[in-house]
Amino acid sequence: MIFLALAADYDGTLARDGRVDATTTEALRRLRSTGRRLILVTGRHLEDLRRAFDALGLFDAAVVENGALVFFPQTERVLQIGAAPPPALIRALQNKGVEDFSVGRGIVSTSEAHQTAVFEAIRELNLDWQVIFNKGAAMVLPAGVDKGAGLKTALAELGVSRHSVVGIGDAENDQPFLSICGCSVAVANALPAVKASVDMVTTADDGVGATEFIERWLDEGDRLFAQSIRRDAAPGETADPAI
Repeated sequence: MIFLALAADYDGTLARDGRVDATTTEALRRLRSTGRRLILVTGRHLEDLRRAFDALGLFDAAVVENGALVFFPQTERVLQIGAAPPPALIRALQNKGVEDFSVGRGIVSTSEAHQTAVFEAIRELNLDWQVIFNKGAAMVLPAGVDKGAGLKTALAELGVSRHSVVGIGDAENDQPFLSICGCSVAVANALPAVKASVDMVTTADDGVGATEFIERWLDEGDRLFAQSIRRDAAPGETADPAI
């Protein structure tokens, strides 16, 4: 198998305390210089990501809002997956006393502590929306919208097969996109369930671990994956076609 792209989570994977250090940025730059594609996959809102990460231009695509939007830095094009948050949902959360939430183009983000109010609002309004948890956060999105759906959209636009992508992440909301990649990696600080489900685990945490993995890939090429990939394509699926 030849791997042509890296799909990476941001917080807790490339970034520590919200920032990507210079060593990790340089590793990403070196990987891109080999002709491989870079896709960022994050729960952050696009505007927040722009403020936090000044090397976003290195990426061919950024899946943001936990899959609700796909942004292409070179052209500034944005694709939205699913509907915008209904105003009725926002009003219902406010009426239930939920104050600490943010509204994106396709997502409502709040604390896991408010999950009861969120589920009640969705049920009372009969919305086809879901709640995705991420290390204490609760993200409210249209049904079927997650990081996996966002990555599939990005790859289709780039003309890259998911089987030729290496995914790297750390949290429960990363599992939908890690599970569709040809090879999956967890950084050492990843949740135990994530580490148990992937093909490789780094020895270091967050950006240091991501850099460790990228440097090994640059040094060893695709030989790195020869003994690591535990999952094959699903029955009836080949390793070659695009999504």
